[in-house]
Amino acid sequence: MRAIELYNDLENNFITKGLMDEWAKYMPDLEEYLSMNFKERSMGLVCDFSSEIRKVYSAVFPTEEVMSRILDDGITHAMLFAHHPSIWDSRRPFPFYQMDKSLLKKFKDNGIAIYILHVPLDNFSEYSTSKTLADVLNVEIEKPFKEYCGALSGVIGKTKCKSVEELHNQFSNVLGHNTSLYLYGNSTIKDGRIAIVAGGGNSKETISEMIENNVNVLITGISTNSENYSGVHELEKKNSINVLGGTHYSTEKFACQKMCDYFEKLGLPSTFIEGEPVFEDM
Repeated sequence: MRAIELYNDLENNFITKGLMDEWAKYMPDLEEYLSMNFKERSMGLVCDFSSEIRKVYSAVFPTEEVMSRILDDGITHAMLFAHHPSIWDSRRPFPFYQMDKSLLKKFKDNGIAIYILHVPLDNFSEYSTSKTLADVLNVEIEKPFKEYCGALSGVIGKTKCKSVEELHNQFSNVLGHNTSLYLYGNSTIKDGRIAIVAGGGNSKETISEMIENNVNVLITGISTNSENYSGVHELEKKNSINVLGGTHYSTEKFACQKMCDYFEKLGLPSTFIEGEPVFEDM
């Protein structure tokens, strides 16, 4: 498939008017590899390394392990689709850090493009991060909510679980690892209604909207009660909001897996590359 056709298809289906992002300003060391379009918008085509795409790899973060796995396949004329152009590790002083420059050069030499949808993939759609997380949890979506950079990044819906503890067990089973529970209120789920904001959704803005919608349970990715998040935890305690956290990576991976279906429908073989959750997120 001609690369420009793929990029135009993604643009038309995901990058809607009013969406904003600002990754490029944090990536000056990689400027020589970044497309002009990405420098201006921080979304879409990051590295314009191929005029033809024969296969797509999908990942949450462009880690060294992910990039090396693609190079080890010995493939050319391919594309890495990622949710983020940078890599997350909450154990670092600055949690986001940049792609390995030597691996980027090898991507360029091998004709492997890089394309990202961050805010556009968080924005409510069939493929969005919170929608796909709700789907695997069998949550019946009532409506999108939580405005973020021009997107609606969360969903409110109904679970069949009767208690927060039951939901917590289901959440851990679906993610395949232990998850956190901050039980700040009644364990009964009001009318079965919960809020889901994948990734970094534990914010005062999220909680304020939940209160307005009379929802007392939040499922998100980053839930740690660290210094940076102490204020939102105080707000949750005050308003008896229960919080479940499943890490940044694990709550967003389902969208990147779902995107493989999108590429397959275009006739492009697609492979999701697993990453590793950072349990300190919880």
